Amino acid sequence: MGGGPADRRTDGSTDRRPADPPTRPTDLPSNGRLLCIDPGTKRIGLAISDPTQTVSQPLATLTRRAGRRFPLSALRPLLEAHRPVGVVIGLPLEPSGREGPAAAAARVAGDLVSGKTGLPVAYVDERMSTARARRAADNVPRRARPSPDAVDRMAATVILQAFLDRRRA
Repeated sequence: MGGGPADRRTDGSTDRRPADPPTRPTDLPSNGRLLCIDPGTKRIGLAISDPTQTVSQPLATLTRRAGRRFPLSALRPLLEAHRPVGVVIGLPLEPSGREGPAAAAARVAGDLVSGKTGLPVAYVDERMSTARARRAADNVPRRARPSPDAVDRMAATVILQAFLDRRRA
């Protein structure tokens, strides 16, 4: 999923080329709910699809503590409640399309989730998803603006909806 092994560079980026697809939509089941994880350094936005994989909706925001692993224990109750059949991970590629340290951290989180749950994982280029969610939030009157947690959930929803739409096309 997303190219073969990559050589690590001194700047933390990898040698994956922009042309390497970060995901293969066919790796995930085509029926049943999909969970989207938008991993960040402080917060992790989550979204879930409907069982027909047509529409995504915000689910939750998990807090990530500095220097700690992905908070799988906080994710488990949501996995049990929603029973996803696969996981979409937002892959924060650099503007050049290469994978840097943030993308490597997202892959570590995806490997952990897949390894501990047995769920298949697909990686999706999530460049600009948070920016799109923030722009949408900026169009809301100031007193009704969403919190940073809500923006992270919205970003995960944007990532998942784009994945679902692209998969159906």
